[in-house]
Amino acid sequence: MACSASTCQSNCYKDQPDEHDPDTNSVANRNISNGLCLKCKTNPPISSSADDSRFCSECFRANLFGKFRFAVTSNAMISPSDNVLLAFSGGPSSRVALEFVHEMHSKAQKNFDASRDRSLPVFGVGVAFIDEASVYSSPSNELYKAIQEITAIVEELAPPTKQLYVVPIESVYSSECGDGRERLKRLLDAVTDPTGKEDLLLHLRMLALQKIASENGYNRILLGSCISRIACHVITATVKGQGYSLPADIQYVDSRWEIPVLLPLRDCLAQELNMLCRLEGLKTVELIRSPGTGINGLVLSFVSLLQEENPSRESTIVRTAGKLIPFHFNRIQEIDDSNVPLATRRRQKRYNLKPNECFSSESFCFICNGPLSKSDLLSLRNLDQCQTSPDTFGAACCSSCRFQILPQDPSLLDQFSADLPQQLVARAKLDNLDNYRNKYKIACFQKAKMKPELAHTCWGYGPLKAPHTLLFFSLGQTILKG
Repeated sequence: MACSASTCQSNCYKDQPDEHDPDTNSVANRNISNGLCLKCKTNPPISSSADDSRFCSECFRANLFGKFRFAVTSNAMISPSDNVLLAFSGGPSSRVALEFVHEMHSKAQKNFDASRDRSLPVFGVGVAFIDEASVYSSPSNELYKAIQEITAIVEELAPPTKQLYVVPIESVYSSECGDGRERLKRLLDAVTDPTGKEDLLLHLRMLALQKIASENGYNRILLGSCISRIACHVITATVKGQGYSLPADIQYVDSRWEIPVLLPLRDCLAQELNMLCRLEGLKTVELIRSPGTGINGLVLSFVSLLQEENPSRESTIVRTAGKLIPFHFNRIQEIDDSNVPLATRRRQKRYNLKPNECFSSESFCFICNGPLSKSDLLSLRNLDQCQTSPDTFGAACCSSCRFQILPQDPSLLDQFSADLPQQLVARAKLDNLDNYRNKYKIACFQKAKMKPELAHTCWGYGPLKAPHTLLFFSLGQTILKG
């Protein structure tokens, strides 16, 4: 039922038909009662349940693919000159993402072959699977069988062919650093919090994907995250105190990474993707992994119960979180390439974020790469009074990573930093601190109208005293050691 208040500006239920209006739903109710598809009005629906009885199998697939294609085109995720790396886990979400990307890839190839001048290139597609056998204790024969099935799924796709990369998660360590599996085991064992261990593993998985894409010439990473997964992340991030960085994780595009990350299935439910796999006979691979025992597992169970009670709960959670203001990196840079169709460039300008519609952030947590809030940045103000490495080490990350991932025992922190991958350590650069200090000094000037010679008193050190570099000196030693 639509809101009738004259002063309401939320446009709640603006685009939804009134459930109690007989004229609005008369046609839909008549088609459903007659056992016909709501869209084509010819074929029978795919099931008799209330939520799935609207469309037949063909219209159901077309509806899902339409969501996927609209997300890709409106956000300019893929251009003809791009190389896309698809993260494939074997589950229904990544399987549908692979099928839809393959359909777009095949169509682009056919258009290229049919054109006379062949001036418009065809984007490239690769598939990556992260082997986490060193983390989960699963039998080697089961993992080998799963990899064989994933290889068969990719190879059975019609041309154009797609390169498959099966990379162990310990590849985030340089080959010159010794035994990466042993270092990864020590790193995860140092994290005592179950939720922190799961989050750290998630960050390492993204690092592995970034490394694969960077080393093989890919400039886009496509994930199969759907509404159900994003809804769980909304609640878990809120519980962990990551509300400030939450808008950065739930948008269609995330360009804060070296290789931008895309979420084209953001508008699709997990139930819809599961049903499409059954209807299309898309083969999936189920990997045996231990269920989450921390906050992530509890929230997953909670959201599943909500979804059973009301199938629209997940969409409501994501739609509510979508009202948060995104960051400036939640968009693809506007394209000036003449190879890109004019319609695509116009569509990107229409749907892309405007400068006044987003936040700007220059400081990021060196563990999770999340934007640092003002409260996190204020912890750097006392960096010059810190006399120990643990204090300075914790000041360089967000509060969630500080309390759930970093060891609380100061004696374990040196070994923890030594076992971190070089990409994480290199992220904690002096530029992060300098950016904040410069912005803080400017704010002091503008607010208090201080004289320039008194500027350094904002930080409590003299004009000629250098910033405290104990943290970055210890991290630099870690980099040199590899």
